[in-house]
Amino acid sequence: MSDNYQPRDSMRSPRFSQPATFMRLPYVPDLKNVDIALLGIAYDGGTSYRPGTRFGPREIREQSSLIRPYNRVMDRYPFNDFNIADCGDIDTAPNSIERTNELIEEGIRRVLEQAMPVVVGGDHSISLPILRAIGKKNGPVGRIHFDAHPDTWDEYFGGKYFHGTPFRRAVEEGWVDPSRMIQIGIRGPLYGADDLDFQREHGIRWITIDEVRERGVRAVADEMRSIAKGQMYVSFDIDCVDPAFAPGTGTPEVGGLDSYEALTFVRALKGVDVVGFDLVEVTPLYDGPGQVTSLLAANLVFEFLSSR
Repeated sequence: MSDNYQPRDSMRSPRFSQPATFMRLPYVPDLKNVDIALLGIAYDGGTSYRPGTRFGPREIREQSSLIRPYNRVMDRYPFNDFNIADCGDIDTAPNSIERTNELIEEGIRRVLEQAMPVVVGGDHSISLPILRAIGKKNGPVGRIHFDAHPDTWDEYFGGKYFHGTPFRRAVEEGWVDPSRMIQIGIRGPLYGADDLDFQREHGIRWITIDEVRERGVRAVADEMRSIAKGQMYVSFDIDCVDPAFAPGTGTPEVGGLDSYEALTFVRALKGVDVVGFDLVEVTPLYDGPGQVTSLLAANLVFEFLSSR
């Protein structure tokens, strides 16, 4: 760790009188001496139901103010082990998803020159340009995907880009190796019996919430790690969690993970070679009392940082 880089003294107590940063970490927009860059992408132009994920990064920053520097379960001080900073938000174009994808890809490309990106969205369409930037630098990666939905549909009302298509596009464009791709928590009604044909055709492993319940989180996590060979990208859609625990999302599906199970899965990423991470689909406008969804999201990011 660089001698001139230290987390703020304010990490010992929340400060609500100054602009919030992720976990009260330093704001370092130039990425100088940064190992892990915490970034916001405030975009919801890819949503198909309830909008509002553009406000996710702001609220998650606020709710992260209580997070303390030591992770007891992981026995880690992540902010001592790495130079981690809030590097601000990547620009978006709210009137164009194609232009937004270009801006995100360029922003992530710059980050990858210095640091690993840890991104808070925003809707799930933002994962595609992130994967494009990573793929152009590193080649195809594997992918661990926590979600209620497969996000591998072909199109939506004739459009190829929305939050239900990013991973189909990523596989088609060659940024993701489908043989090293696993989806966990899939559930809820689909448009038809053929909605998972893309997974079957490409050898993508998908695990429903029913299988998680039958086998247990630890058994599924073991399988996840067995698939996670080589460089991996991790994407966590907050709607993987049951709306009883995370109501603040645009497309809620009942019967998902509880908060503890979600934390356990993220902790199980320890030892996996992760080259990028995103947490998406937090919609504060629909959150419950106490901003419980944003609070959970902030803690999931902390658990991920502690798993590095």
